[in-house]
Amino acid sequence: MTEDELKEKIDLTRVPNHIAIIMDGNGRWAKEKGHDRLYGHYHGVESVRNILEGCADLNIQYLTLYTFSTENWDRPKDEIDGLMELLVDTVRNEIETLNKNNIKLHVIGDTATLPAYAQKELEEALAETSHNTKFNLILALSYSSRWELVNAVKNIAVDVQQGKLLAENITHETLHSYLTTSEFPDPELMIRTSGEYRISNFLLYQLAYAELYFTSTRWPDFRKEHLYEAIIDFQNRRRRFGKTDEQLPHFIQPVEMH
Repeated sequence: MTEDELKEKIDLTRVPNHIAIIMDGNGRWAKEKGHDRLYGHYHGVESVRNILEGCADLNIQYLTLYTFSTENWDRPKDEIDGLMELLVDTVRNEIETLNKNNIKLHVIGDTATLPAYAQKELEEALAETSHNTKFNLILALSYSSRWELVNAVKNIAVDVQQGKLLAENITHETLHSYLTTSEFPDPELMIRTSGEYRISNFLLYQLAYAELYFTSTRWPDFRKEHLYEAIIDFQNRRRRFGKTDEQLPHFIQPVEMH
């Protein structure tokens, strides 16, 4: 089925408001083609551009990309250095496009661990796109959900100790407000590429009710048609949130077969 045919199958009134993606498979894609891992990361940037365009076309409001995890710091130094340079170059080169398309950039994660030159570039990009309102692109950089949760608990403990917060008043909403994602809605759809069936320390708290979609397609090959397939799959699922089918709006009693 073509990209246009897939797009026509999407109900534009029921697209997910927030999609999160684990962009997996860059290194394997490159090795399969006889190149080093950085070759795959460079080609993965084109996928980001393509998927951004696809999300904007469908009026999806938020896209979170797992760009660099805290565990990725354990990779070989030359790969890390190459990834940081790619990050800086990509952000610098894409600011004009982000502004042209009214896209606001956000970053979540322990960014203090990034090289100083990368932090500077990101700060400038965040400032230069801060006025945009159509679409939100969220980069998870030096991010892990366990780091985020521990950090939130520490900050809550400090506020309790200082009398700013009463322990008995802590609720789900309280914890949410201390997360790095506090200003965003939770993702409704999480996509992972490259055939791995795990979420790898990504948005553990926020994905509580997300639909999970796994595809064997490597990230550098992931394009709009793959995004559309994921959204069609999402729209074919019944999201109950603990309720029964009968409690959901527009429930149609299934016809018994005799």
